[in-house]
Amino acid sequence: MKIQEIREKAKALGIRNTFGLKKEELIRRVQRAEGNFDCFGTAKDYCDQFQCCFKEDCFRFVNE
Repeated sequence: MKIQEIREKAKALGIRNTFGLKKEELIRRVQRAEGNFDCFGTAKDYCDQFQCCFKEDCFRFVNE
């Protein structure tokens, strides 16, 4: 997901002042606001957060 899409999602969830945040920190704030664990970038081989919309990006981020 592109950073602008994440910022829009954050804004819709009431998260303000998103500029200057690294992508992974912004995603973690969105995860918390959605009621998910703020675990972006920490999954190794498995993730049980089936509702998380960042799951695909998370595995890519971990494997970089």
